[in-house]
Amino acid sequence: MSEIFSPTTLTVNQLIEKIDTGELGLPELQRPFVWKDTKVRDLFDSMMKGYPIGYLMIWECPELEKKKTIGVGGHNYETPKEVIIDGQQRLTSLYAVMKGQKVINSKFDEKSIIIS
Repeated sequence: MSEIFSPTTLTVNQLIEKIDTGELGLPELQRPFVWKDTKVRDLFDSMMKGYPIGYLMIWECPELEKKKTIGVGGHNYETPKEVIIDGQQRLTSLYAVMKGQKVINSKFDEKSIIIS
């Protein structure tokens, strides 16, 4: 029987790189970015203090037709090879702040995250 789940230990930098190249994106079914700036700040605060910030669930899905990128920057892949199923708000927050990218909010507007 084949394994359904395979744990990996990607670093934050590796995840950011996958988003930058367009290899990692979002499935069409994911909701827009809804976190308040203070929640993003708290995420970074928790990471700086070494607190656990939860798991991410990434799905490798080359057949999925409708996918979207994280952030509003251009990417090298036409569509992502992998999509984030759980942890979208955390991963989008990390990417947007670390790369200075805007996010698409719940009103489908481009928005900058300001944490300080």
